[in-house]
Amino acid sequence: MEEAVSQELKKEHQEKINRVAAEVGKIVVGQSYMVNRLMVGLFTNGHILLEGVPGIAKTLTVNTLADVLHLDFQRIQFTPDLLPADLIGTMIYNQKKAEFEVKKGPIFSNVILADEVNRAPAKVQSALLEAMQEKTVTIGETSYKLDRPFLVLATQNPVDQEGTYSLPEAQIDRFMLKVKVDYPSKQEELEVMRRMSNMNFQPSLETLLTKEDILSIREEVNQVSISESLEKYIIELIFATRNPKDYGLNDEAYYMQFGASPRASINLNLAAKAIAFFNQRDYVLPEDIKEIATDVLNHRIILNYEAEADGISTEQIIEKLLKKIPINH
Repeated sequence: MEEAVSQELKKEHQEKINRVAAEVGKIVVGQSYMVNRLMVGLFTNGHILLEGVPGIAKTLTVNTLADVLHLDFQRIQFTPDLLPADLIGTMIYNQKKAEFEVKKGPIFSNVILADEVNRAPAKVQSALLEAMQEKTVTIGETSYKLDRPFLVLATQNPVDQEGTYSLPEAQIDRFMLKVKVDYPSKQEELEVMRRMSNMNFQPSLETLLTKEDILSIREEVNQVSISESLEKYIIELIFATRNPKDYGLNDEAYYMQFGASPRASINLNLAAKAIAFFNQRDYVLPEDIKEIATDVLNHRIILNYEAEADGISTEQIIEKLLKKIPINH
């Protein structure tokens, strides 16, 4: 009986997930791909790096998604004068009680949008990354657990690099996915313009999932099965980024400086399970891995100066990898 109930609940969750993009679409036009990837991160306990020029609704999308999923949302604008205490909180002296009290920072929320993360100095970035990795924050001598679920979405502007501190590879590797957000199409932008130029535009959003739902969906995603041949396929893909010549990728080897870390294989496995779950399956197909591979790998494969000079992108390299590496059944 319990199994039947859990199957019914699982089906209900999957149907609601499919409705999330439509609900967000009441406010945001044409960002269903971004919404899908944000949910992959949310349901697999991973963090996401969003890269795109300003003004393409990154903040609006994240804020709207938090509303639809009934999550607390905080946007933190990263600036060169930001301090770790501005992020995690600090001890303040209460004169009435004659004692120090903890004042928690904005990091104590479910969804954190770290806007232009590369504008803050390294000590602020490391405070954020410690919170991402450990899911705890230390203020004074006490450690505090962060709220669950906890999702960090960091944005980077790829155009304006003046006054930025680029994220070191070891920090970037902590992000599960790097999602590149592009301009809308002409039709989408026309719709955006019509909506946003109407000052009375205020659609009502339906809350589809609760925090408890999200935590139980994580468990359901965890139960999605992946065959041994597909597990080995993921390992082959990752090893091909480190030793491309061993896989006959000689042209690609010329452009590649560093390959992906073991975090990539873990994240590719998890993300593929989430994609399968969204498609109402309890097993992973090769298509699931291929669909999410670019977002998992594009910030982990480091190209050299020759690639930049020849206009070669990580996406092109990943495409070649996916075509070249076979799945051995």
